[in-house]
Amino acid sequence: MSSPLHLLSLEDELSGPEIARLVDLALDVKARPAAYEDALRRKGLLLLMEKTSTRTLLAFSAAIHQLGGYAVRLDWRDSNFSISPLRYEARYVSSNSDVIMARLKRYEDVVELASNSSVPVINGCCNRYHPSQALADLVTIKEVAGTLEGSSVAYVGIHNNVSNSLVAAGTRAGVRVGLVTPLTNPPAEDEQLMANAEATGLLARYDSVAEAAAQSQFVYTDTWIDMEFFTDPAYAEERDRRIALMTPYQLNFENLGEARPWVMHDMPIHPGYEIATELVESDRSVIIQQAENRLYAAKAMLLWALSGPDVAV
Repeated sequence: MSSPLHLLSLEDELSGPEIARLVDLALDVKARPAAYEDALRRKGLLLLMEKTSTRTLLAFSAAIHQLGGYAVRLDWRDSNFSISPLRYEARYVSSNSDVIMARLKRYEDVVELASNSSVPVINGCCNRYHPSQALADLVTIKEVAGTLEGSSVAYVGIHNNVSNSLVAAGTRAGVRVGLVTPLTNPPAEDEQLMANAEATGLLARYDSVAEAAAQSQFVYTDTWIDMEFFTDPAYAEERDRRIALMTPYQLNFENLGEARPWVMHDMPIHPGYEIATELVESDRSVIIQQAENRLYAAKAMLLWALSGPDVAV
């Protein structure tokens, strides 16, 4: 029996051509939904949720149903995952599922889950990676720019799980990824991932929003404060420190200078912090299109995980 095909980071599991093929699969599913409506008939998806979610939860729930399968949601706090060794719960839940999407706080827990699961595990977001978001980002870039190879995106903000997966997937697939990241979330530090990206020659670093925007087709930002901490009084001092440090890097027309790149954001948006409302609502914004593409990225990942790399496109 072959080992399950896990998708945990897009750094270790897939080559550049395979990532590009996964993007093409997502675009084909979007263009021809009827061709895939029974592709995963009667397949069961377990949605294991420790972190809150809007897009990831909705995208994967809709994806499996539209592919002919079904979803069961299990909340980490309301299940025995919160009181039992993870490896034992993983062995059990994988016996009742065909695939698992796990949105957990710690990457180490995602790895342990996958190591003890008899079915594929898809990382729906953790403190180090967000592969389903990165795939949707690449789908959007190809949809708007017409190609991945030779396209360019600049990520402006705090280096985190989103930028990690964007860097890993983008540079492998031929996208030039620029970074303006004055601050890093400590759990997201991944020296090997960055070294691998540097080796492609497609990773660039910029000092300002204007410099990055002038050399990129897309400019991308994310929240400066993780969603679970945004309204936490205990996090107020760190929140204020981050806002003070990051405000000069806000995405707005003034900071973009003369450049008019396409504008991306993985959502949820905090207008007036990492991005100005004027950009969210501008004709250069592809934010909602990017969010919608989470559905097609989820479909592609489920098809890939359950059908293998030879899934037809």
